[in-house]
Amino acid sequence: MVRVLSSPMGRMPTEPENAQPSSGSSAAGVGRRRALLAAGAVLAAGVGAAAAELADGGRPSGRTDATGAPPPQAALPFHGLRQTGVTFPQPAATQLLAFGLPQTSAAADREILRTLLAAWTRTLSSAVTGPSPDPRLQDAGTARLTSLVGVGPELAARLDLAVPAGLADLPPFPGDRLDPARSGGDLVVQLCAEDRWTLAVVGELVTTAARAAGAVPRWAQSGFLPPVDAGATPRNLFGFKDGTANPDEATARQWVWGPPGPHENGTVLVYRRIRMDTAAFAALPEDGQNLAMGRRRGDGSPLTGTAEHDDPDIYAKRPDGSYVIPVTAHVRLTSPRLDGGSRMLRRGYSYDDGPGDRGLLFCAFMRDPAQFTRVQNRLAARDALNPFLEHTASAVAYVLPGAPAGTTLGEHL
Repeated sequence: MVRVLSSPMGRMPTEPENAQPSSGSSAAGVGRRRALLAAGAVLAAGVGAAAAELADGGRPSGRTDATGAPPPQAALPFHGLRQTGVTFPQPAATQLLAFGLPQTSAAADREILRTLLAAWTRTLSSAVTGPSPDPRLQDAGTARLTSLVGVGPELAARLDLAVPAGLADLPPFPGDRLDPARSGGDLVVQLCAEDRWTLAVVGELVTTAARAAGAVPRWAQSGFLPPVDAGATPRNLFGFKDGTANPDEATARQWVWGPPGPHENGTVLVYRRIRMDTAAFAALPEDGQNLAMGRRRGDGSPLTGTAEHDDPDIYAKRPDGSYVIPVTAHVRLTSPRLDGGSRMLRRGYSYDDGPGDRGLLFCAFMRDPAQFTRVQNRLAARDALNPFLEHTASAVAYVLPGAPAGTTLGEHL
């Protein structure tokens, strides 16, 4: 499995040092770069009212009023130029859902898609701002619910939808052990919130709306982030900080968001479920772990630097001519310097589905999925983490631009 969590894309599938969780618990803040990116993305999306909150990481600040009670949390907006599941800081938990659409006639299937996207727009917007579609969501505003909806390559091709030209399924990679029952999907939905309760209820509502429109559930996967101090980068299940090197807004406009035009506020999600052999990796001496990752486990700094956010110098050498960051280190193989400077926005989560099946839900956003393919091919060929990783599921989806007030998701399709 390719850990694609490195510098550029954040580590791909599972880059232990860059899993990309933004924050761990409901009281935790997001990493410095993630907070900056989220703030810039939201401002660009016209959600000015959220700017002050994003500056604080988009999470409860812990401040209290005169009565000693914490101030009420404002609900995150659903409507905007970009979907909140990409622009806002990551809540502590996630639920990914995939659905298949029936294959009848192109006209009938397009109508099903149109009906479903309108239903999901109503469901998700009301879950955030009310009136609540379910009495169990009366406190949903404090759960910091965010969401994204994406369209899979096969559905886009079948219905001749207006999606980016580069949207396509990933090719097979050496070492993949993909489970078809956990992969793909005509439509992919990602829900994130501070608690599993909200995800369970909203996930149920999303699934009910899908069934009513004629869609069929395909797979579901839940994930979580660890608790971290405000401003700190969360760690993945290898114990490394994950999500250190994400692009800022200016860089994201070049590599993450679509070019000016109908896809400008859309992006492409590459999802990889990566099983991690945590016990075997933990058995390595810390120095061996650091060399495999290209970063130090303790503070997240690259082997060529002294602080977490120092830029890894993949060309630095020792007096004997060997590279300080080994040629098989995850950070080197995912470095933007090997890929024309291209970067991904990583928003990964850990998962634990029982003994022997825990790891990383690698969720990365980019303008062109071919970027992931290039990085993954390098990782599959020589990544030192390969003995500890196995890719077990995969999906690609065009994340639709947001729905400004008065509109529904996918109107441009």
